[in-house]
Amino acid sequence: MGAARGGRRSLLWAAVTAVILVVDASYVHDLDDSFKENRKDDIWLVDFYAPWCGHCKKLEPVWNEVGKEMGGTGSPVKVGKMDATSYSSIASEFGVRGYPTIKLLKGDLAYNYRGPRTKEDIVEFANRVAGPIIRPLPSQQMFDHVQKRNRVFFLYVGGESPLKEKYIEVASELIVYTYFFSATEEVLPEHITLPEMPAVLVFKDATYFVYDEYEDGDLSSWISRERFQGYLNVDGFTLYELGDTGKLVAIAIIDDKNTSTDHTRLKLIVQDVARNYRDHFNRNFQFGHMDGNEYINSLLMDDVKIPSIVVLNTSNQQYFLPHKPIESTEDMVQFINEILEGTAEAQGGDGILQRIRRIIYDAKSTVGSVFKSSPLLGCFLFGLPLGVISIMCYGICTADTDGGSDEAEMPKRETGRDLTDEGTEEEQEEESGESHVEYTDGEQEQKPILEKKKD
Repeated sequence: MGAARGGRRSLLWAAVTAVILVVDASYVHDLDDSFKENRKDDIWLVDFYAPWCGHCKKLEPVWNEVGKEMGGTGSPVKVGKMDATSYSSIASEFGVRGYPTIKLLKGDLAYNYRGPRTKEDIVEFANRVAGPIIRPLPSQQMFDHVQKRNRVFFLYVGGESPLKEKYIEVASELIVYTYFFSATEEVLPEHITLPEMPAVLVFKDATYFVYDEYEDGDLSSWISRERFQGYLNVDGFTLYELGDTGKLVAIAIIDDKNTSTDHTRLKLIVQDVARNYRDHFNRNFQFGHMDGNEYINSLLMDDVKIPSIVVLNTSNQQYFLPHKPIESTEDMVQFINEILEGTAEAQGGDGILQRIRRIIYDAKSTVGSVFKSSPLLGCFLFGLPLGVISIMCYGICTADTDGGSDEAEMPKRETGRDLTDEGTEEEQEEESGESHVEYTDGEQEQKPILEKKKD
């Protein structure tokens, strides 16, 4: 009786789950070749996928949740998905090069999404890019609201100017990463002071920084560098994005679950340098920590111990390791200064030897991961081809040996036949000579004598 009830409950739960999935999926439009002509009047968030792609299958339930979120809140953004293998010409027009590719299409513009594939991050990206490129802040209350909701945002203060034109141009390109606002000076709180007007500011790390054209250079480069917080929890996505800043990345490799003194001290040291030495190192360094060493090991092709400090140069794949343990903030500052002065030893790089090493390392890692996750599958994938190749090699070698022995026997047989034939011809000639010679009477008498001498 209890088993029957359990079975009915399981069936009921499965049915409810199926209904939920169908409802979530109903907010996501399946797009075809008519999408190219019909899309321009709306804003679309599209997932270009391939049916065989494992990452695409993993994204599918998340994408259904994104569709439900956008549809349920009355967002103007429509959510769709397109099989890029069936409609490859349309996918190519939108610049799809891999799967899955997420794009927000707004008029003639297409914005790529390059962040984590979570519902929250994708929805936040869609709402940000779908709205105005520059959002006005009409009051201090609105400014306070924005400051509470955003860890990093940029603000233009002032009227029309060449700086504002440049600000709008940069914002139209970098809106995929962060928010851009504009306001008058009256909107700002009293504690914010500006050296001159107009001005561009970045608000982050519970403070603000003012753009200085003479010290900071190009506005676009400055915004690219400043769009991250001073200290980050670094993962693979973040490290990829940091490559656009041109900065070196100083990372504390720790175990977040380990509360020992060694781990917490190293994290606090890096945080202290990021906060208190910003004026010295912000232009060249980004600071953060990484949980675990698995990703960094694959990046450096080495076994990095935990806890430790690594400084990465994402532009040329070089990295720096301290020559002594980092025990204090002063040790960390000294290590960073050695890198800036060029006295610290650079390892890695993107030379030929490193590329060969990378190929070998990736191959070993792939084989090892397959055998670790599924030994039987690993034996089948790698053992079967090796077995076939071994049999082919054995067959080739055996065929050459047999062929060689046959060829060696052939000349012997032919030579034997030649010698036999030649002997037969001599005997035939002798017999022929004896039978055809005519003798005189004197010669006939001498013949027995010659034969006796031969004997």
